[in-house]
Amino acid sequence: MAKDTNISLPVIRRLPRYYRFLYDLKEKGVTRISSRELSQKMRLTASQIRQDLNCFGGFGQQGYGYLVDQLYDEIGRILGMDQLTPAILLGVGNLGTAVGNHIEFKTRGFNLIGLFDDNPDLVGDTRADMTIRSTDDLEIFCREHKPEMAVLCIPKEAAPRLVETLVNCGVKGFWNFSHYDILNDYPDVIVENVHMGDTLMTLSYHMTQE
Repeated sequence: MAKDTNISLPVIRRLPRYYRFLYDLKEKGVTRISSRELSQKMRLTASQIRQDLNCFGGFGQQGYGYLVDQLYDEIGRILGMDQLTPAILLGVGNLGTAVGNHIEFKTRGFNLIGLFDDNPDLVGDTRADMTIRSTDDLEIFCREHKPEMAVLCIPKEAAPRLVETLVNCGVKGFWNFSHYDILNDYPDVIVENVHMGDTLMTLSYHMTQE
């Protein structure tokens, strides 16, 4: 969530998409692009793109367009890509293993520094080049290493106890796959909930309507 409460959530949610498209343009050697050209690639209106980017300052010039490298770097800065927030992952089952192995945290503003699970059969194993620790060690680890974000790939019923520990240890952001409503109990933290089943049902709705 942006610090400027005047910027709407839909605008914020479009920023990573701009970032991805601009990266692809950089890779193709494109140095300058107009809002009209960008709109055709992203299936947004040119007016919408200009309005979105104007929320964060003026990046382009009328009749000239946007410098791709500059805009990419500026959006990266807005998204916090120029700093790595320490993060931990709880729950190293199938989902947690996939997230830890395949999400490039360092290219998305985070440095994954610890993995935790309460399954004694997993503790001591290695995933994503890290040793899995017991959740019993969570408080000590947090006090020593001060993670600020936690990825929750744990069952809903296990989440309240662990989230309480994390919040008390200073964790202020959660990427939440657990379906536990963190904000209901901790309204001051920052949460991105991931409900993959919901997106699948949304896809089903659109296909049914078609």
